[in-house]
Amino acid sequence: MSKVFIRRLNSFSHALRGMGLLVRTQANARVHLLAAGMVCIAGIYCGLSRTEWLWIVAAIVWVWGAEAFNTALEQLADTVHPEQHPGIGRAKDAAAAAVLTAALGAAIIGVLVFLPYLAALWR
Repeated sequence: MSKVFIRRLNSFSHALRGMGLLVRTQANARVHLLAAGMVCIAGIYCGLSRTEWLWIVAAIVWVWGAEAFNTALEQLADTVHPEQHPGIGRAKDAAAAAVLTAALGAAIIGVLVFLPYLAALWR
């Protein structure tokens, strides 16, 4: 195998290790994982269209990306400056706000996608 291919494989192993870190150490990441799983099961049950799946997948990816960046920023800040610092606290709060914004956006997408299916069940 070429050295380039080996480096690519290694980069995937680092990313997978990071995903494992998220799930093992971040309670909110576990909540996101559970929610994503439930949404995917509901999507299969409802028989979502391709376009609806695109929105659902995008929402899940946005939330996971925000959670990963938030965790990375927190880990880096805690390593560089372990003591509490107002500037680092504000940066962590802003990163947490990004996760909250992504999660709220994902919830809105979920409502818009699933509401017609739920309405049909109630009729």
